Amino acid sequence: MSGPISYADFERVDIRVGTIVEAAPFPEARKPAIKLKIDFGPGLGIKKSSAQITVHYTPEALIGRQVAAVVNFPPRQIGPFMSEVLTLGFPDADGAVVLIGPTLPVPDGGKLF
Repeated sequence: MSGPISYADFERVDIRVGTIVEAAPFPEARKPAIKLKIDFGPGLGIKKSSAQITVHYTPEALIGRQVAAVVNFPPRQIGPFMSEVLTLGFPDADGAVVLIGPTLPVPDGGKLF
């Protein structure tokens, strides 16, 4: 566990919900990954992300799924792809990523609190 942070520190991390509108294999990545386009609604629009989620997910199964992502990190170049947001998940028992998102539909762009 990390050391304590203030609530103000937590508020600086902008975690939003969005709906995956496109997903495609990312064969150029060093580790198996999927390229995502996530719609965060009118305020943020569509953002790109690369996610190492191939153990539990196929690109086709991800379309329409709502996920949580950090939207205020600087963009990061991953091979030939510019990732604009960090899609969030938890490790399963073997360390493979399991995506997190709401259990009921919510408006895209909603901020985690």
